[in-house]
Amino acid sequence: MILPAHDYLDTRSIPYERKRFPPETEKGAANVARVLGFSERQAVKTLIFQVDTGERVLVMLGGDQSAISGHLKKVIGSRNIKMADPDVVKKTTGYVIGSIPAFGWQPAGFRSFLEASLLREPILGTGAGEWGEEIMITPENLVRASDAIVVNLTDREKPVSGETV
Repeated sequence: MILPAHDYLDTRSIPYERKRFPPETEKGAANVARVLGFSERQAVKTLIFQVDTGERVLVMLGGDQSAISGHLKKVIGSRNIKMADPDVVKKTTGYVIGSIPAFGWQPAGFRSFLEASLLREPILGTGAGEWGEEIMITPENLVRASDAIVVNLTDREKPVSGETV
C-alpha cells in the first residue's frame, strides 16, 4: 500500500525506508521506537501549534524532547500559542493525531520547524499517515521534504536562531 507520504517522497526522489509495526502498538513515540528498535529521540513527534493570528505551524521534536516555551514563542513570533485541538489538527493536516507525516500536506507558506539537535541523529522515524506505518529518513532529507526551518527549541544554553537548511 502506497500512502500519500510515500508518493510525496517518491515523486521528489527523496530516499527513505518504510517500516511497519503492529497497529495494536500503544500510541506514542516511545512505543514506536521500542517496537522498531531505535531510540526515542529518533522518533519524531509532529506537533501542530495554533497562533492567535489563526496561523498553524508544525513543530518536530524527538520523542523524548519538550520544547522550551520561550524558545517556541520566539521562533513562531507570538506569545499567544497553544497546541491545536484534535479537530483543528485533522482540519489542518488531514490526519488524526498519532501518525501525522512531517510533509506532503502543507500548503504553500506553511511554516515547519525542526529541533536542531535531531540533525545529529543518523536516521529519524516519522509517521506515514496511518498508524502502523513509519518512514525512516535521514535528518537532511526530512528537512528537504518538509522545508523545515532548523531551530534550537530544547537547549536553554544556546540561542534559538533559525535557518532553512
